[in-house]
Amino acid sequence: MSTLKDVAKKAGLSVTQVSRALNNHSDVSARTREHVHAVARALGYQPNISARKLVSGRSGMVGLVVPWSPDLSSDGLFMEVVAGLSTHFSAREMQFVLHIAQKGEPILPVYRRLIGNGALDGFVLVDPEDGDERAAFLTELDVPFVVHGRIGENPEHPYFDIDNEGIFYELTDHLLSLGHRRIALLNGVEGRTYVGARRRGYMRALAGAGGGADKAITRNSEMTEAFGLVSTVDLFSPGGDTPTAIICGNVRIAKGVYQALQALGLTIPDDVSVVAHDDRLANLQTAAFYPALSVTDAPLRDSWKPLAGCLADAIAGAPLPKLQLIGSHQTLFRQSTAVPRS
Repeated sequence: MSTLKDVAKKAGLSVTQVSRALNNHSDVSARTREHVHAVARALGYQPNISARKLVSGRSGMVGLVVPWSPDLSSDGLFMEVVAGLSTHFSAREMQFVLHIAQKGEPILPVYRRLIGNGALDGFVLVDPEDGDERAAFLTELDVPFVVHGRIGENPEHPYFDIDNEGIFYELTDHLLSLGHRRIALLNGVEGRTYVGARRRGYMRALAGAGGGADKAITRNSEMTEAFGLVSTVDLFSPGGDTPTAIICGNVRIAKGVYQALQALGLTIPDDVSVVAHDDRLANLQTAAFYPALSVTDAPLRDSWKPLAGCLADAIAGAPLPKLQLIGSHQTLFRQSTAVPRS
C-alpha cells in the first residue's frame, strides 16, 4: 500500500506540501492540489482517517442529513443527488456520508450528534427553507456547510444556486410578450427558498406588464406529475381560473399538464401555451414532448461539482465571496408557446 512519502516522492514535493494539498488547504495552489490528487489516485493512496484527523484536525469526511421518508429508495431525483455529490467529493479524496434520520426524529439533534463525535468536517444542505433552522444551527456552532440554494435576501453562507427569480421572470415575460395575460404558475412547496424566488420573478414580470397580485394564478405543492394533472383539471373546471398559458416549476409538472390538457380536449399551443424549467431529469426529454416543450434549461447534475468545491474550500477557510456561486442556464423556446386565441 502506498504511503504519504511515496506520493511526495512521485509528486516531487515535500511530505508537508503533499499533506496540505490532500487536505485542500487554501494556501496550496489549485494546480498543485490537482497534481497531488492525481498522483495519489495513480498510486492508489488511501489516507488513514485517524492519522489525518490527528495531523490536520479534519477527518476528510462530509455529510448530507435528510429526514426519513418511505419513498427515498424509489426517488430517482434523490438518488441522483446522492450519486452526484458522492462522485465529486470522491474526486477530491473526501468521503461523503449519507445519514437518514429515524422516522419522526427531529433533525437538529442528528446534526448535534454528528458534530459531537467529530466524525464530519462539514455538511451539504439541500431543499433550504426560509429561515432554515439547520443553517442557523451550524452557523452558531461555526461548522462549515454549503447550501444548494440561498437562504435570505443577503446570504451569509456558502452556496451554489441558479437565478430562479430571473429565470421565472424570463418565462413569464416571454408569455406576456406573446400577448398572454392570464398566466398560471404551478410552483413547488411554499416556504422553500427557490419557490419564493420563482414567485417573485413571476410577480415582477406581471407587475411590469400592468398586472400584479390580482392577475396572479398560482398553485403550490410537491412538484410531481400528479400535481400538474390535478391542478390543470382544476384550472379549467367550471368556475376555474382558465389561463391561456401555464408555467411549470419542473418537467414532471409539465408532463401532468400535457396529459390533463389532452384529456380535456385542449391543444398546445393553440388553446394553452406551456413552458417549464428543466433540471434535465432522467427519462424526461423535453424535445420529445408533443409539441416540443419550451424550457429554461439548467441541468441539476451541474450543481454537484461546485457544491463539493464550495464545501471543501469552506473547510479550508476560503473567504465567503469565493464560496457563493450562481450557475448559468439557457433558454429553448420551442413549439409549446404561441400567441393566445383572440
